[in-house]
Formats: sequence, structure tokens, C-alpha cells
Amino acid sequence: MSTKANSKAITKYYETLKTYAEFDARHEGAVETAFGELLRETGRTHGWTLIPKESMSANGHTIIPDGTMRDAAFRRGFWEAKDTSDDLDVEIKKKIAKGYPLTNSIFEDTREAVLYQNGREQLRIKLTDPNQLANLLNDFYAHVEPHAETFQQATLLFKDNVEGLAKGLQAIIATAHKDNRRFEEAYSAFFELCKTSLNPNISRSAVDEMLIQHLLTERLIRTIFDNPDFIHRNVIAVEIEKVIEALVSQSFSRKEYLAKLDRFYLAIEDSARGITEYKDKQNFLNVVYERFFQGYSKDIADTHGIVYTPQPIVDFMCSSVVEILRTEFGKELGDEDVVILDPATGTGNFIVNLLRRVPKRNLDVVYKDRLFANEIMLLPYYIAALNIEHTYSELSGHYEAFAGLCFVDTLELAEGAQGRFSFMTEKNSERVERQKKAPITVIIGNPPYNVGQANENDNNKNRKYAIVDQRIKDTYAKNSKASNVNKLSDAYVKFFRSHTKIIEQGQVD
Repeated sequence: MSTKANSKAITKYYETLKTYAEFDARHEGAVETAFGELLRETGRTHGWTLIPKESMSANGHTIIPDGTMRDAAFRRGFWEAKDTSDDLDVEIKKKIAKGYPLTNSIFEDTREAVLYQNGREQLRIKLTDPNQLANLLNDFYAHVEPHAETFQQATLLFKDNVEGLAKGLQAIIATAHKDNRRFEEAYSAFFELCKTSLNPNISRSAVDEMLIQHLLTERLIRTIFDNPDFIHRNVIAVEIEKVIEALVSQSFSRKEYLAKLDRFYLAIEDSARGITEYKDKQNFLNVVYERFFQGYSKDIADTHGIVYTPQPIVDFMCSSVVEILRTEFGKELGDEDVVILDPATGTGNFIVNLLRRVPKRNLDVVYKDRLFANEIMLLPYYIAALNIEHTYSELSGHYEAFAGLCFVDTLELAEGAQGRFSFMTEKNSERVERQKKAPITVIIGNPPYNVGQANENDNNKNRKYAIVDQRIKDTYAKNSKASNVNKLSDAYVKFFRSHTKIIEQGQVD
């Protein structure tokens, strides 16, 4: 959608500058807000979000453009503001010397604007002319770097093709259940683990889906994160690989079958190689994750709310936790009695954000003893492990597995019934037991909000959690004046009720 010279956003831009001029507010800190708001409004129609003052690396040091324009997966453009007392060309040269990006960047001083694309000046305009300003914006938003275009095409095609590949794998697994004794023995052991660890009513088809998700995405996770040892290091991936090794021993060639997705894998991986900053890889993989489930299973995407929480919202929520701890409780993130749980961690973005806020002197002990996160779906669990562990490695300078991450149904933990069972693997069991004994004081996250978290099969959409459901009945339902309290069976309500109980008693069980 092109921007017109008489658009509401451009008209407002000029009105704002006129108001500032009436108060003689001509300094950069004031006038830059007008252009920033112009980018915010016009960017929205293109799916771009303006992130003010986002730091990034360039030439071995940190730079902070006044504005970074992002879509879901990539940085798409940049903006740098100056005021009218500056010599714009001199300032541009200074920014270039510091390594500011010139892929798609606007430099402006309220009188003049210069657009750089692909390392060269492409357009210079008078900002007082609304027609020229509209042309500048349209050229800015029309720019698409090759890796971004390739990624968009590849992920959409991946989404369109993954369902067919998944159905083919379902057929192969169905045959293996009947004809491959080694597979069926390994599968039966794994299935029992899932029943005792995740959901006593879980179906075999739901466990089949775990295997399919792993087969279809393991390569992307391993290559995008440049972690070739992933399947040998992750405590759950190790168990799933045992079942898959038994499957491929007789039923089919994993490499040959997945070769059908090579052109999509390669395109997505090539796009990822252009991303140098890890937090950008997180955004990138979140998009792959969403589109995978949109193509793989619309039912799963709908029932589990497969939409990641946008980073600005994650950032706001985490900063709110820090603020409330300080102002209401006189505490800091690194304090001994600040123990945090994210009960439906998804891809781990909340824990990653909090880690970056922990004082360096407290980082090791917080990471090892005071952060906990749970996830019930396989693919986001994998991504969360990689996200959190990489962030800690980046901050501390050494790798250590995140022992606070559990592959477990958080609501089942609130039932208190699973204490007698093992949780998938010995290491995962140890993690769950440690969490259950932890004195949780902070809970943050964005749980699913339409059905039970452990809905791993279509026959379990309204799974009952006897203890949690009774607590809701005795409190929220009992005290409600509403004529219809059916919405209190929503998973979001179950999470809220069970976790207020955790805060009240200070630990999970």
C-alpha cells in the first residue's frame, strides 16, 4: 500500500512540526519524535514496527540508530535523525564511519532527507514537499533485501508443503507400528513415559505427532542455531532420537525422505546466515515456528495459541516485573528470595529477557537455581532450550545446560499427582522435582488461552484438572455474579488460579 502526499500520517507530521516551531522546540530530541511517529504510522500498513534506539553490533562495537524498522523476522530499515543546526552530510559521513547500516536507511534533519539503499545514496528530497516525502517513504518500504524475500517465499512454501510431508510420515509410522518390532518396542517404552510424565490420557497419535515434529524441524533448529550437537545434548531429544533410530532402522531413509524439503530448508538456512545477532535469530525462528504449525496442523495452531508474544510486549512485561519488585517489595532480580517461574514458556523469550536484566554478579546463581520454565509442546521446548542456553553462554562466556527448563504439563504439576512418576528422563525428573521444591515468588509468562495446555489429541480439548478446577469452582465461580461461568474452564483461567496458589504457598506442590 503506497503512502499518499495527503495521507493522515504525513498531514499529522507537518502539524506536529508546526506546533513544535510555535514553541521554538527545534532541537533533535523534540523534532525527531515527529518523524518517528510518521514511520510508526506508515510502517504499520506494511507490517513493519518501529523500534526506537535498538542497539546492534557493527565493526566490533555497539551502535544505536534512532529507529529500526522490523517485520516479524528481519530488520528491514533504519532511521537516523538530526536537527537543523547540524550539517546533514557531515553527520552522515560520521555515521558511515561508525558502521551504521546503509542497506535501507533514512537520514533526515527536518529540512532534508537522504535515502541510502544497498550501500549507496538513492534519493535526496526536501522534507517540506509532501509529494517528495511520500516518494521517499514509498521507496523505503518497497526495498526488499534478497535474503528477506527468499525467506518469505521459502517459509510460505514450507508451510504449504509440510502438511503433505507430515501425512507421509504418519503413514510410515503407522506401518512401522505393525511391521517393525524394534520400533514398536522403543515406541512403547517412550509412550509409557509420555503417559506418566505428560498426560495419562495422551493418545498414540499425539506421540506420533511428537516424532513427526522432531523429524521435520530438527535440522532447521540445529543449523539455524549452529548447534550440531543439539540432538545429543538435549535431554528430551535424546529419548526421541532413540525411537526414531528404531524407526529408520527398517522403515525408511530419513535423509532421502526429508530431501523433499531440501529446497525449503536451504532457503531458510541461507536467510538465517545473514543474521548476525542472536536476538534476531530468535525472531527469525519464531516466524518459522508459527508457519510450521500453520501448515502442519491448523488444529494444533488454533488450540495451543501458536502465536509468539511480540518482543515489545515481552520487554514491557519483564521491565514491569523489575519495577514492581523494586518499588513494591524492595527487591532486585538477583536477590536470593526472587525465584521465577514461566509456566508456559513457549520459545523461552521471557526467560531470555530476564537473564539479560540480571546483574552480572548474580548471573550464575540465578541461572542455576532461581529460574524455572515449563513447556508441554516439543518444538517450542527445543527452541526455548537453545534460546536460553545460548543467552547464558553469551552473557557468561561459557556453556551450561539450563537445568530450570522442564518438559512437563504445568497444570498437571498443580494437581500434585505426578510426584510418584518419572518425568520422561532421569534428568528431566530431577528438574521437575527441583522446581516443585523451589520457593517460587515471581510468575511471568503468556499461557495458552483457549484450551488445556496438554491437548495433544483432539479428544482431550477440555481436559479436566480436578484440583485446579475445584479451586476455580470454590473461588472464581462461587464469587461470580455472571449467569454463565463456562469461560472459567478456559486454560488461561486455570493457569491464573493454579499459579496464584503457588505464590500463596511459595512452591509448586
